[in-house]
Amino acid sequence: MRKAFLIFLVLVVGLGAWALASRNGGEAADAARYRTDAVSRGPIIATVSATGTVLATTTVIVGSQLSGQVVEILVDHNDEVKAGQVLARLNRDTLLARRDASVADLKQARAARQLNDAQVEKNRADIQRQNAVVRDMQAQAERARTMLADAETTFERQTSLKDRGIATEVTLQNATTQRDALRSTAASSEAQVASARAQIAALEADLKVIEAQKASSDAQIAKAEAVVRQIEVDLANSEIRSPVDGVVVQRNVELGQTVAASLQAPTLFLVAQNLKTIEVNINLDETDVGRVKPGQTVEFTVNAYPSRTFTGTVRLVRLGSQTVQNVVIYTTIVTVQNDDLALLPGMTANARIFTERKADVLRVSNGALRWQPAGAARPTTPSPGEGNASSGGSEAAGPFSAPSGGGGPGRQVAAMLETLKAELGLDEKQVAEAQRLARAMGEAIQGASSPEERREAARTARQRFQRDFEAVLTPEQKDKYRAFRDARGPRGGGAGPARQAEAGIPGRVHVLDAQGNPKAVNLRIGATDGTWTEVLSGEIKPGDAVINGVVSAPRARASSGFRFGF
Repeated sequence: MRKAFLIFLVLVVGLGAWALASRNGGEAADAARYRTDAVSRGPIIATVSATGTVLATTTVIVGSQLSGQVVEILVDHNDEVKAGQVLARLNRDTLLARRDASVADLKQARAARQLNDAQVEKNRADIQRQNAVVRDMQAQAERARTMLADAETTFERQTSLKDRGIATEVTLQNATTQRDALRSTAASSEAQVASARAQIAALEADLKVIEAQKASSDAQIAKAEAVVRQIEVDLANSEIRSPVDGVVVQRNVELGQTVAASLQAPTLFLVAQNLKTIEVNINLDETDVGRVKPGQTVEFTVNAYPSRTFTGTVRLVRLGSQTVQNVVIYTTIVTVQNDDLALLPGMTANARIFTERKADVLRVSNGALRWQPAGAARPTTPSPGEGNASSGGSEAAGPFSAPSGGGGPGRQVAAMLETLKAELGLDEKQVAEAQRLARAMGEAIQGASSPEERREAARTARQRFQRDFEAVLTPEQKDKYRAFRDARGPRGGGAGPARQAEAGIPGRVHVLDAQGNPKAVNLRIGATDGTWTEVLSGEIKPGDAVINGVVSAPRARASSGFRFGF
């Protein structure tokens, strides 16, 4: 009997202990268990990932200015060439025949010029001879005039003597005949002089004609020389030469192929000028272009050498953009030393551009910045991992700025109103007025048609909201609201991106208070590497535990009494 009593007593005590343990376990299950990360100090290396193409620094297209058949190819792929080196030759038979004909035409033109020169000399000599004849004729005419004057005097004297009866009729007749003969001689001499002068004029006219023919011959010679030079240029162009020192990276011609250069010079060779200094053209998304600057370090890999990392430097971010599948991209030029010629044009590069390097900074995990208690309003500023924490523009600031994450404008405004209510301690009347002002602001923005009008309407509506909202706040609430607004950064026309980057952007983490409940801690955060984010200011220190997840959620107790498991 005693043994049975002891067994019963042990059984009762055991059941009581089991029920107490079950009750304590249920109470412990009522509280959630959180997963935490420790705040630490360490490096932050912010990068931008993108893809690009390896290209030669300078690639020269070598073509042909002539049409013809390729009769000789002197280089092949990967051959090193020097500037001026012959790469290929075209058939030159037609050009040589044209050159011979042009040279013959040139010789004929020069011979015609020499003939003209001889004719000019002959005409000038004829003119000189005719001038001498004119002078002789003039002397004879002068002699005839003198003799005529003497005959006139003799005739007058004989006439006088005849009238006085001294001279005979025969003597007078002789004087008359002599006078008439000399008068004819003088007239003939004058006519000969005039004829000689007419011949001189004709010779001078012939000389002018020959001089014109000489000028025409000069033009013919110049034309023939130009034709010869053009054919010589074509003969030189029939030899395809490299314009630069480099390497033949592509050959697009075969022996015997006919090249047609009617409208556009065909591409025969591609010559890369210097493959020891090469470029990578990286396609950069518009969301990252503000973080990339010339001089930043770039590391990349190529599929040909997956285990090797190449290093380059950003040389240029081109201002011109391209739109590919509704994505705006900017081409970034990266210069890389390729001394061992491992990188070849056309390779695909998977690059990381190092935009920021922080050696030893206070940092928290991105998971802790993303985590929010159940039912809490989501912050309007994107946490690292949702957006770009290290870049902040004027469009990312202001109490009602649009977040990067999902959710429509209604959810964003509702979340902001909840934040204002919690931060400022708004009463129901103030909350209702804020909601009315928010709806009016949304209607004003939605009423604009074009994007420019919408931006201007948004700026005006935000200013009106801030002014009217401050009117319903108490002085203490106004101070808190202005501090809250200034902490988020002015909207439009305020601090520039560089200044905002120095001030950081708002962030929030949660720590456990004395009762084990999450407590929000507001921060200003800076650069991120995708895992950790820099803390610029905030009430946390190295070693503090911040919540980044929930291990087990709290559950409601089914009963407050003992549970025996039956």
